[in-house]
Amino acid sequence: MKALVTGATGFIGSHLVEALVHQGVQVRCQFRNKRHSGWVKDSHVEFVVGNCQDRTSLKQGVKDVDQVFHLAGVTTAVKEKTFFEVNALGTENLVQSCIENNTRLKKFIYLSSQAAAGPCLNGGKKKESDLCEPVSPYGKSKLLGEQLALSHSHELPLLILRPCAVYGPRDKGFYALFKCLSKRIKPCLSDRDQHISMCYVLDLVRAILLAAETPTESGEIFFLSDGQDYRIQEIGDTFAQAMEIRALQLLLPKQMLFGMAFFLQNGSPEPPGSLASCAEAR
Repeated sequence: MKALVTGATGFIGSHLVEALVHQGVQVRCQFRNKRHSGWVKDSHVEFVVGNCQDRTSLKQGVKDVDQVFHLAGVTTAVKEKTFFEVNALGTENLVQSCIENNTRLKKFIYLSSQAAAGPCLNGGKKKESDLCEPVSPYGKSKLLGEQLALSHSHELPLLILRPCAVYGPRDKGFYALFKCLSKRIKPCLSDRDQHISMCYVLDLVRAILLAAETPTESGEIFFLSDGQDYRIQEIGDTFAQAMEIRALQLLLPKQMLFGMAFFLQNGSPEPPGSLASCAEAR
């Protein structure tokens, strides 16, 4: 079995690569810049250079693989159009390249985000069949990426997974919160009843691997979470307790929390489930 992983240098991608290698899968990691191989630099994998924004650069990566795990994307950007160029058109390019250059593909898994569905506004829980109403450029770009991929679901075995806020080792998405707490400030949404869903990264990886092995209809979509809902204030309290810090609670509107997350993360690209997007998911 041979698999291509895009976004392999990221938080989720690096854990997925390790799990695939452990299973004995031949892993090919696609990078925009091979010098930035991050956590997978010492892994026993094949490296290829490719940029999802340039379809011609993707041919080598998708050739002769049985599975494609598409995790590459951005959740923070200076310009709004970057979200759509990378998350939407980049996905379209990768799908097209697979159709044109790979006739043996058994599964194409696109790791989208709950942000593509948007928040549940009635206090309940969103279902995969519900109308998608994303509220951020990130969520809208992930939804467009889904739609572009789904338009080719008759041409390749497509599966879309929408993880919620993901946490665990190597995570930078929640780093902003830890950084605030280290300064004894606990930011909270002014809407005290705001809930989010969460998932531990290794549980997410197990779910991705199970999805790759399970027969599915092309074009199916699944939400992924640990099955629980958490108040954002509760998360901050738990982190502060673990750090043995008493922090001053600071109530913020959602838009300000997004801005704070962007500033503290220095605008670095993050995988689905970063702090900048988790507040809109449930």
